[in-house]
Amino acid sequence: MASQTAIIGAGVMGETLLSGLVRSGRRVDDLLVGEKRAERVTELEERYGVTVVSNVEAAAKADTVALVVKPQDMADVLEEIAPVLRPGQLLVSLAAGTTTGFIESHVPEGVAVVRVMPNTPALVDEGMAAVSPGSHCSEAQLAEAESLMASVGRVVRIPERQQDAVTAISGSGPAYIFFVVESMIEAGVHLGLPRSTASELVIQTLVGSAKMLRETGTHPTVLREQVTSPGGTTATALRELEVHRVRAAFLAAMEAARDRSRQLAEGS
Repeated sequence: MASQTAIIGAGVMGETLLSGLVRSGRRVDDLLVGEKRAERVTELEERYGVTVVSNVEAAAKADTVALVVKPQDMADVLEEIAPVLRPGQLLVSLAAGTTTGFIESHVPEGVAVVRVMPNTPALVDEGMAAVSPGSHCSEAQLAEAESLMASVGRVVRIPERQQDAVTAISGSGPAYIFFVVESMIEAGVHLGLPRSTASELVIQTLVGSAKMLRETGTHPTVLREQVTSPGGTTATALRELEVHRVRAAFLAAMEAARDRSRQLAEGS
C-alpha cells in the first residue's frame, strides 16, 4: 500500500496544502484529513473526494502527518494524537514559533519532526516555505516534508535557529508588500487617479517587477538603477524615500518581527 499523508487542521492553510497535493498528482486515496466540524467535513469531502476522519484516526493511519494548527492549539492536538503515534512516523508542523524540541517532547521517542514556516502566497501556488529538521529526522523524511511544501510553491532548507528570521522575512513578508501596494494606491488617488486605475497600475507594476527579478536573475540594485535616470522623476522620488529612512524602517520592522517570533517560541 502507498504511504498515506494526513493533514490535521483544515483551515485556510490546511486546505491550501490539500488542494496543492491533489493538483500535484497525489492520489486522493493516499490523503486523509483530520477535522471535527461537521459542515467543514462535508465541504471537503464534496470538493476533493478526500476521506475526512478524526484527528486520532488520521494520525494512526498515516505515515506522514502535517500539523496545520494554530500554535496555541498545538499542545492539545499533540496530547490527543500522541497515544497513536509510532516510531518512524513523520510530523510536519506548520505552526509558527513552535519548535521541533517542543513537539518532540510531546510525542513518543522515534517520531521524526520537521518544522515549516510557510506563507500565504501558497494559496496561489507561489508560496515560500523554509523547512528545518528536528533532532532525529532522516534525509528521506526531510525530502518528504520538502515535497509536501513544493506542491504549493518553493522550499528552502535551513537550520532551525534561522526560523525566527525567516518568519520576519517571508512569513510576515506578504503583509509588508501589501502595505507598500496599499500606500502606492492611496498615493495614486491623492495624485488624482481613479482608485480602480491606481490599483491596476500598482498591482501590475508589482507583478511585472517581481517577474523581472525572478526571470532575469539581475540584482535588484541594477534593476533599480535601470529605471533611475540622473536628475529624473524616479531619482527625486527615491531621494524622498531615503530622507524618510524607508530602508532603515524595513530593517527595524523585520528585527522587531524576528524578536517577537523568538518571544512567542519561548512562550510556547
